Formats: sequence, structure tokens, C-alpha cells
Amino acid sequence: MSEDPNAADRRGYFSADEVRAAEAELFTRVPDGVPMQRAAHGLATVVAEELRARTRGVAGRSVTLLVGSGDNGGDVLWAGTMLRRRGVSVSAVLLNPERAHAKGLAALRKTGGRIQDHLGDPHLVIDGIVGISGRGPLRPDAAELVAGIDVPIIAADLPSGVDPDTGAVEGAAVRADVTVAFGAYKPVHALAAPWCGRIELVPIGLRLPEPRLAALEPAAIGAKWPVPHATDDKYTQGVTGVCAGSATYPGAAVLCTGAAVAATSGMVRYVGTGAHDVLAHFPEVIASQTISATGRVQAWVFGPGAGTDSDAHKRLGEILATDLPVVVDADGLTMLAADPGLVRGRSAPTVLTPHAGEFTRLTGHELGPDRVGAVRDLAESWGLTVLLKGRATLVAAPGRPVLVNEAGGSWSATAGSGDVLSGIIGSLLAAGQDPQWAAAAAARAHALAANLAAYDGDSAPAPISASPLLAQLRSAIRTLRALSASDA
Repeated sequence: MSEDPNAADRRGYFSADEVRAAEAELFTRVPDGVPMQRAAHGLATVVAEELRARTRGVAGRSVTLLVGSGDNGGDVLWAGTMLRRRGVSVSAVLLNPERAHAKGLAALRKTGGRIQDHLGDPHLVIDGIVGISGRGPLRPDAAELVAGIDVPIIAADLPSGVDPDTGAVEGAAVRADVTVAFGAYKPVHALAAPWCGRIELVPIGLRLPEPRLAALEPAAIGAKWPVPHATDDKYTQGVTGVCAGSATYPGAAVLCTGAAVAATSGMVRYVGTGAHDVLAHFPEVIASQTISATGRVQAWVFGPGAGTDSDAHKRLGEILATDLPVVVDADGLTMLAADPGLVRGRSAPTVLTPHAGEFTRLTGHELGPDRVGAVRDLAESWGLTVLLKGRATLVAAPGRPVLVNEAGGSWSATAGSGDVLSGIIGSLLAAGQDPQWAAAAAARAHALAANLAAYDGDSAPAPISASPLLAQLRSAIRTLRALSASDA
């Protein structure tokens, strides 16, 4: 496995198998029942905080537990017991009474908790139907019960019905307002964030391996984001070449080039038919008519709005024939799908940025529910870095953990947004950053810019287009830098 320069300052996400192995090791170090008590105490604490925030009190409030079989149900029953001791009225609906956790159920009954076959009228519901061993949608009886809930739901470890490893939702599932993760973050917490709501981690003492899925911490991105130093000039900061846009899509050239200008580049050089529009928006850009006449460049971005005709194909071939880092997006991906020999075996850093449809064209098959496995396989088989777009954007590089960026919303799902993203990645590559880090950091800044544009100083967000996203890019980078300063 290759050395991973992104290993520090990141949050790991661990599969169900990895967590079960860590739990088995924990059981050899602590007395029986301690891990469950730790998990239950953390869950009860979060529930009490939510009751206080939502109802301005804890004692006298009511909570209904949805209890499945096994340890996940036991966690919830013990949490109910702890809430009873704080004066909360607790009722439990047992989805599988014969397999309910015996000690947890006895403890709940001893403290005055009630067992019933209906939801009642609670202030909150705790979802403990299934844990990390669960797969597939909720069973009909559980699905009917969940469908009748009209109060906030707090999920124990993960929302029931959502796959713990892929985040796939293939039928009825819980959509939680808060998810309390026990011991470790799981892939579901990043890949299915809309189903998880806010996520709270409760440590229980697990010793975990190096993660195979991780997220760069925003403050760490800000600390590493290139900024000019005392001895820098426009060349040492990185010169980004952009080949994008066409008569049909001149705006793609403007958006992609503008992102490179805003993100970091000491200089941006543009090649394409959109020079007039690009220079009208960004007069600091240097335009040329051909790749050979461009001058010194330290990374290339090719594809947004570039077309797929013979001239475009020739330009892509020229760029990929260099020994420079290259980002290939949009029309460039369409050409690679038809002629993968252009990029396969390339030794210089290469980043592909497909959405789901482009991924299908590149690989010849649908993405499927396991997005992490799919993007990892493409990166390994083609020997390059792949950024798979989505609310949870994934970045894979051969021999390394996959990096994930959960955007916190879908504001960037708008035409031209991807053109901005590719320009950011290109500028970071030109500044000498590692390709996988560059792609993941760019995705974080891009998502933050989209959120800033959507809210624009107001508490009520509104839909955006790519132009206001681009306008907020510097503010997003400034925010990331400020986070790094506050953590210093």
C-alpha cells in the first residue's frame, strides 16, 4: 500500500465488521455489560439534552422506545432505565418480545417503564429497532409503526432500515433527527447523512484500525490551503491551465477559469474559444489559441463545456501527453469513456470527476448501492484519482483510504457547479498539492461556498446557481482558514 499523506487530521468511518471486531477486543478488557452501559449512558444524555432543548424540561416528559432484538435493543432499554431515573415517562414497544434483551427489559420494568403495543403520545421516539447487523428495509410491522411517528426521532447507532456500510435505502427506513453513534462513526453516517440528522458520537473505548473511509477535517484543510508566503511570486504559487468552454457552452469556460482564479492560483492561463467571455470577467487571465502556445503551466483542467469533436479530442490528447497533473471533467470524461487509452497508464497525477451517469459511461456498468467500493475499484483499475460527485462526494486513489465529503445539503446540485469544482481542483494541483487531498479539499470548499450562497446571510436558504457559488468561494476558503487558526 502506498504512503498516505492524508492520514493525519481526518475522521474515520468504520464498517460493521471492523466495529464488531473492535467490540470483541473491548470485551476482553472490560467487565461484561460495561460497553452497553457506556453506550446507554451516552444515548440517555443526548436524549435528555434534546428534551431540554425542544420542551424546556426533562422530568415529566415522555419518550417511547422502539426496541428490536439483540444488543441495539439492549442499549435502548438501558437508556430508558436511565431516563426513568431522571423523571422521564418511558414506554417501550417490543418489535420482537421473545428476543428482547432480558437484563435491559427487566431493568426498565423495575424503574417503572411501561411495555405497550402502540406509540402513545411521546415528546420523542428512540429508534432501537436494528443495529449494525441489520440489512435491508424495515419489516412491515416496524415500517407501519415508524410511518405513524410525528415527533422527533433519535436513532441508536444508525437509523433502522439504512445499510450501515453503504448507506443504501432500499425501502422503508427511519429518518432520524439525531443519530447517536456508539464507539465509532460508520459509513452510513457520511453516506446517508439526510437519514441520520445530526450525529453525536459516544466513545465506549474501542481500539480501531486505520480507516478505509475517512473525511478530512475542515480545520486541517484550512491549515494546508495554499496561501502566498514572503518569497512567493506568481509562478511559485502555481500556474493553472484551463481548456474549457465552446461556442455552445461559453459559460463553462468562465466558471471553471474563475474558480481557478479565486481558489489559489498565482496565474491562470486559458485555451479555448471562450477567451472573449473569460477576459471580460477575469482580465487577469492570460489567453492563447493553442495548447502549444500556452506557456508555462503546472497543472491542467480539461473538459467543462469543451465539446467532443475532433479538435477537442486533439487538445485532450495533447494535455494528457504532458507530464503535468491533469483534471478531466465533463466532455473530457465522455471522450475518455470512448477512448480510455488516452489516460490509462499515465504516470503523472490525473483526477477524473464523474457524476453517476459519467461513471456508468466510464465503467460500462451502473454505480450500484456500494458507491465506496465502486469508486475504489475504478481508481485502482485505471491507476488514478477519481472524485465521484454527490451530496456525499467520494475521492479514491490507488492504495489509500477513500475520502468522503458530506456537503451538508444539495445546494451545489445546479448547472455549472461542477465546472467550478474542477477549476478549484486544478488550482490546488498547480500549487503542488497531493491529487487526492486536492480533490477532497476542493469538494469541501465547494460545498461550503454553495451553503454560503444559499443562505447569503439569511436564516432561510434559497436555491442558487453556479455564479453565486463561485462568488462565495473566497469566503469559503477564508472560513476554512479561520477554522485552522482557531484550532492552532
